[in-house]
Amino acid sequence: MIYLTRIEHFNAAHKLYNPAWSKEQNEDVFGKCANENWHGHNYDLYVTVKGEVDEQTGFLIDVKKLSLIIRDYVLEILDHKNLNVEVEFLQGKMCSTENLAKGIWQILDHQLPPNVTLHCVKLFETARIYVEYYGD
Repeated sequence: MIYLTRIEHFNAAHKLYNPAWSKEQNEDVFGKCANENWHGHNYDLYVTVKGEVDEQTGFLIDVKKLSLIIRDYVLEILDHKNLNVEVEFLQGKMCSTENLAKGIWQILDHQLPPNVTLHCVKLFETARIYVEYYGD
């Protein structure tokens, strides 16, 4: 079994806000992240896939193909977007990095070739905060 990681980058805005709570409670729990005027992040996305190396190519997957899959199915819907407003898979959910990583997993899991398995989605919100998701 071999593991291959592709790193991509995107920028997006969001806010953490529970509509069932008062403004004060949201500010107490989420602090500056509950800013009514949103805030942005420069996200770094690490997508790790696993499988067996193809003897004819020497590849698990052509990294250009993996990059295109990530670009077409993830970055196109997230990059330079307001995650709370413009991203369908986050509608009705708290717009956390945890939920964002799970949504990215759900998208990519259905786009990979049959011989390649998604192993991990690691999403850096900042240089010091990231989440890892390995599926359910």
